[in-house]
Amino acid sequence: MNYNFDKHTDRRRSDCWKWDIDDPRADVIPLWVVDMDFEAAPKIVESLRQRVEHAVFGYTKVPNSFYEAIQGWYSRRYGWSVQKDWILYTTGVVPAVSASIMALSGGEPCGVLCQTPAYNHFFSSIRNCRCHLVENRLVANGDTYDIDFDDFERKAALPDTKVFLLCSPHNPTGRIWTVEELRRMAAICRCHGVKIIADEIHSGIIMPGHSFTPFGAIGEEFQDDAVVTASCSKSFNIAGLQISYLIVKEPRLRTAVNRQVNVNEVCDVNPFGVIALQVAFNECEDWLDQMCQYVWANYQFLVDFLAAHFPGWKASRLMATYLAWVDCRASGLSSKELGHKLLDEAAVRVASGDIYGEPSGFIRINLACPRQRLEEALSRIAKTFAK
Repeated sequence: MNYNFDKHTDRRRSDCWKWDIDDPRADVIPLWVVDMDFEAAPKIVESLRQRVEHAVFGYTKVPNSFYEAIQGWYSRRYGWSVQKDWILYTTGVVPAVSASIMALSGGEPCGVLCQTPAYNHFFSSIRNCRCHLVENRLVANGDTYDIDFDDFERKAALPDTKVFLLCSPHNPTGRIWTVEELRRMAAICRCHGVKIIADEIHSGIIMPGHSFTPFGAIGEEFQDDAVVTASCSKSFNIAGLQISYLIVKEPRLRTAVNRQVNVNEVCDVNPFGVIALQVAFNECEDWLDQMCQYVWANYQFLVDFLAAHFPGWKASRLMATYLAWVDCRASGLSSKELGHKLLDEAAVRVASGDIYGEPSGFIRINLACPRQRLEEALSRIAKTFAK
């Protein structure tokens, strides 16, 4: 089946965070927060319609088929055999990350190693757990980013570094870590007694020509040190249904994480999320693969547009996610100034790089929208700077 990702769905006045935050500015094109403007896969929509027609929405018992859907997904897509007992469910990956930090830190303040620029909610999760950021700055290398392993090991060796919070694939840079890089980071952490939380929420959104390896599949010797957090929400545009899961092999670690999920009261999920995950993972791989192809074409359009209109601006190589990380330092503006200028003068809302720990002229652009909308937004930006 072919899906129409060019379709324009009016999301305004639906209490949509992405589109209604600028109300009453109806002219703003939002390319910021991480959700898609694509309608969900028809099979997901139909399954939810059938559930609504049941007309009773009580507390939900998570069935065996929920776990089987996750197991099947990892087996087919990544060749990783996940046991049912390893899987815990919760409402979202950010709550899962926060609960995991609390579990791995023992509830005591500690250092959390994190690679920057980083997803902004990592910073708030670390603060909310009464911990502090231990920064391992990624190194720009042409159109991609590399890990400074010497600095990584120095930071992992600090006495109060107890947790490494890994973003894989990486948001905002779009980088996929190689198996060799993952194993090297894992070995350093094991050497210094640092536990690992791998946020893999973008693991389904892989661009053509690239492949992704879950942290749990890099070697059995590292599985006992790690918590994997993930969801179908980004890949299938169903974040509002509030469903995610954790994969924790080591029993004592899993008990500690499960306890913290319950302490944080994020242990109950709704029926729609449970159903949607199963349908997404069992029946909608073709939709996901076509969506990734469409996003890749949007990325190529962006790269060509920048080359034609902004030769000093460069988009990082997109290996995964639908987020373009764009170096605009040639503009002479800070990240925050760029964000304000584009919103105020071009009526385009992007995510400014300062919230990810990059103050000097970077923006993040959401490419998961119809091509015509992306073209209009980029045209507005070009006209603004042409002035």
